[in-house]
Amino acid sequence: MHLCPRCKVRPDMASIAADAVPVSPQPLSAAWRMALIRLGVAWAAILLVFARDAADMVMIWWDSSTFNHILLIPFILGWLVMQREDELKRIAPSVWAPGLVVMAAAAGGWVLGEAAGVALARHLALVMFLQGSTLALLGPQVARALLFPLGYALFLVPVGEELVPRLQVITADISMALLGMTGIPAHIEGVFISTPTALFRVAEACSGVKFLIAMLAYGVLVANVCFKSWPRRIGIITVAIIVPVLANGVRAFGTIYIAHHHGLDFAAGFDHIFYGWVFFALVLLLVMAIGWRFFDRQVTDPFIEPALAERLAVQSRKAGPQPRPVLIGAALLVAAPLGWALAGLPAPASLPARDTLPDIAGWQRQNYDPTAEWTPRADGSNRTLIASFVRDGRRVDVFAALYDGQSEGREITGFGQGALDPDGTWSWVEAGPALADGRADIITGPSRVVRDVATFYRVGDVQTGSNLGIRLESLKARLLRRSQSAMILIVSAERSGNGSERTAIDALLADAGGARKLAETVLAER
Repeated sequence: MHLCPRCKVRPDMASIAADAVPVSPQPLSAAWRMALIRLGVAWAAILLVFARDAADMVMIWWDSSTFNHILLIPFILGWLVMQREDELKRIAPSVWAPGLVVMAAAAGGWVLGEAAGVALARHLALVMFLQGSTLALLGPQVARALLFPLGYALFLVPVGEELVPRLQVITADISMALLGMTGIPAHIEGVFISTPTALFRVAEACSGVKFLIAMLAYGVLVANVCFKSWPRRIGIITVAIIVPVLANGVRAFGTIYIAHHHGLDFAAGFDHIFYGWVFFALVLLLVMAIGWRFFDRQVTDPFIEPALAERLAVQSRKAGPQPRPVLIGAALLVAAPLGWALAGLPAPASLPARDTLPDIAGWQRQNYDPTAEWTPRADGSNRTLIASFVRDGRRVDVFAALYDGQSEGREITGFGQGALDPDGTWSWVEAGPALADGRADIITGPSRVVRDVATFYRVGDVQTGSNLGIRLESLKARLLRRSQSAMILIVSAERSGNGSERTAIDALLADAGGARKLAETVLAER
């Protein structure tokens, strides 16, 4: 074997080196540059028109620990696009009129969200505007190549806290099952677990919702990056949902177990250190350990199959429609919600001049003086009325909040409104027995005082305990520019012992002619 005297390398190695010279990256075509300029202008216009919603979303990502993980998703989306860069450059972008359908759905969703005061609908609409404009201005072939990143953008929407009550119950049930296995005596009531050591509450922050939402986003990403088989993709997503829920139940049990054997202070300190990124890291490692041996995508595998990439490149070379009609349509769809919003709110509805609650036959009205301080929350109300009604030694409290209309921050079914102020000292225990035209809850506060609560929402002539029902009625009124008064009516009673006070509440409502009649009387002029 001889060496080349000049370069001192083997000739066959020189040949291999020559063959391995990297190919220069394909430059961006003029068509791509023009398409990206159009898309950049469209995104800038969308973010400008819906700046309030964009800012709200970013503040939620930053302020809420439940959604801190979303701060990483824009960078993940950029990375996902870059992984498809070579295949995308071979596709000729074009305009695509069907993309306007997504933008039209976004425009309608935003108007509905604005009318009903549902921030989630507006946030989803904003993301859909960005997705729809991408479809409309880059074309179907590019959309097919970017199908996963476009879909993954939905994780930018901060949603999921609605799961908190259900997850609290699941966590409490898992803890009880494990306590039973270890022989620690315990009693459960709603989300409260009583042991010989103390009374433990599965709080909203301990529901595990933050880890479930983050793990779902992570599981979907792993399913795309590490798997090709759809059964395996579905499997890893299922694991990413189930494991955090079970792990959170074990964590809650562990806190109670440690408190039982080592004291409350030690358990509180351990939970404070362990619960957070340490817990999340362990859950993440567990999910990855379960899925590791089933990975079927190699690191070098392209994210777009070569055959599909070639087919998309060939299809994109066909002549497309003229861009002007699509551009005009996109501009009109972005402007339409803004025009609707500029029309303003309907005129305020008239409210009664009363400053006290009406009398109820057979009951003596007294000043409100609870054993444990409790005041329902009614942000944005024009007037609040509260009093106690006493008969035969039984006391029932009635609270009414009156609104001359609803708008952003003044929704009667908005977060925190009603009997349970999230910033207060009271906690939800469980739902009470079914209640006609209302909802029943059991809550507990300082010194373990327990209240039975009946809540009724009223908009116009509609009275219900359903948040959805009220939102639909409010939506209809806003869309029709119709003035409507609104009210939160809460009838509650403190428990003096272990027995429920629901019978006292039912008796007062019956003597008032029913909850609907009581609400009408409160809203009537004296």
